[in-house]
Amino acid sequence: MAQPEETRSQSRFAEFGEGNAVNGHLGASAFLVTIMMKRIGWLLLLICACLTANAAAQPAQPVQDEGIPIQSELVRSRCGSCHKVDDKMRMTRISYRRASPENWEKTIKRMVALNQVNLDPADARNILKYLADHNGLAPDEVRPIAFEAERRLVEYTYTADKDTSDTCSSCHTMARAMSERRTKDEWGLLVSMHRGYYPLIDNQPMNGGQGFRRTRPVQTEPDADGRPPDNRHPMDKAIEHLTKTYPLDTPAWAAWSAAMQPAKLAGRWAVTGYQPGKGAIVGQVVVSADPNAGDSFNVDTRYTVARTGETVSRAGKAIIYTGFQWRGRGGLPGSDNVWREVMLVERDWKEMSGRWFTGAYDEIGIDVKLVRLSSDPAVFGSDLTALKTASTGRALKIYGANLPASVKPEDVGFGQGVKVTRIVSARSDEIAVEIDVASNAPIGPRDVSVAGAVKPATLVVYDRIDGIKVRPQAGMARVGGAVFPKQLQQFEAVGVHNGPDGKPDTPDDLDLGIVDVKWSLEEYTATFGDDDTQFVGTIDQKGLFTPNVDGPNPKRSGNRNNVGDVWVVAELAPTGASPKPLRARGQLLVTVPVYMAWFSAGDGK
Repeated sequence: MAQPEETRSQSRFAEFGEGNAVNGHLGASAFLVTIMMKRIGWLLLLICACLTANAAAQPAQPVQDEGIPIQSELVRSRCGSCHKVDDKMRMTRISYRRASPENWEKTIKRMVALNQVNLDPADARNILKYLADHNGLAPDEVRPIAFEAERRLVEYTYTADKDTSDTCSSCHTMARAMSERRTKDEWGLLVSMHRGYYPLIDNQPMNGGQGFRRTRPVQTEPDADGRPPDNRHPMDKAIEHLTKTYPLDTPAWAAWSAAMQPAKLAGRWAVTGYQPGKGAIVGQVVVSADPNAGDSFNVDTRYTVARTGETVSRAGKAIIYTGFQWRGRGGLPGSDNVWREVMLVERDWKEMSGRWFTGAYDEIGIDVKLVRLSSDPAVFGSDLTALKTASTGRALKIYGANLPASVKPEDVGFGQGVKVTRIVSARSDEIAVEIDVASNAPIGPRDVSVAGAVKPATLVVYDRIDGIKVRPQAGMARVGGAVFPKQLQQFEAVGVHNGPDGKPDTPDDLDLGIVDVKWSLEEYTATFGDDDTQFVGTIDQKGLFTPNVDGPNPKRSGNRNNVGDVWVVAELAPTGASPKPLRARGQLLVTVPVYMAWFSAGDGK
């Protein structure tokens, strides 16, 4: 006879015994759990069947971010004790990251300094070369952040995501993060590494007013655009943005890694450039392949500072990473004045451009462009940047390559109102002439032509100097010399013509080039009794500011350091058209040294 449902339930409870109330309660609970699990099991089985049927109807999805196989036995043997290798030769961490040569170099140095990795210099260089070539960046990924490797002091604002910018750029440039491509897991592990090495960053206020973790009250109101509030931690927002914006696999890298080949750069190159405080430089670079090392070159450089005639020669070496990234180093034999070279090689191997630099903070530099030379004549520039109307017998030098040894005045042209009256001398790399400029010569930029070779906008014809400008408008130097090195700051003054509209600071203004001025410092008053000009340092008559020594100064009130801010003033003596001196100024901040330079400067070689 069938029992009522209530009786059946009571009978089943009894199967678990009739102990005290607690045991009876546990027994009943266990029974209910058993029944529930059976029902859930049937439900899960049904769901799995549906999912299986649906999956069979859908095309298989490709696995994302499979990683880059490491084919180098050297990398696997030296790094494999910590970074495990799978059956596809993918190594943990390494295969899921791409980076610039400088970032890979920092990683290798960190492995040696903090993880006790034992590497001899030759192995370290070869590992760096392999990783930069096979786990590197494509040209289109490097161009927007070329200033990072070129060590330029620029103002840069990352506008793609403010949370990411605040999280990353409080301690280093945003371009350092932009020099990476990683999987989502790798971006997360990078954040974890930062939190492990620097635990205070979780809650220490940074650019956005908070650290890696959210320290502000939870937002409940919608954002200004109506979206619901995003209360995730700043680091989680950054990981999401970096994963979407800088993934491991990109079309640019797929295309470049397939097309990349050893760059054939041997030959003669014309170099033109600009060094603040000195002006244009012109010359030649001879590049020869190093027979003992692939992608390596011996480099002989000779150039002239056009304005002064100073000649500079140096020899060095260079290496090419990822098929297009030139990293070089050169100087006079035995000299401590070593210049580093960072350039991007164009895909046709006919041009490269970038920056050469030196100094304790890489602050002294030359913006350069190299163009491969053929046997055809080429004009690089001239020693003058401006020609005044109504002037006669003006001496001028034209610099170039393969220039004709026999040249007539009519073979050299400067446009209307400028006449070459005499050829003083002619060599294959330099032609000296005398010129007359008519009083009614049109004002504006002029090309220079020699025997069919033309250099556009080489100089400017002008009738007066309307003003001068100090460059840069805002500079920075760092005290040093006792414990830390000094950071210098070079200034220059350029003449300005107001152009056709006669108004200053408009797009048609004409840059007349560097002018000789008197340099001085004036107080940038920021507080009562400001005395910065007495302690921050000195500026010479070439516009080079040298800061004072670092550390407390007992001669200064409060035993303060020799830091502060001042005006840098340039004064141009009166000319016939200007009865009064022309003045201009720029601001200079003299600050403390960089106390935490974790890694010494290197060029990735």
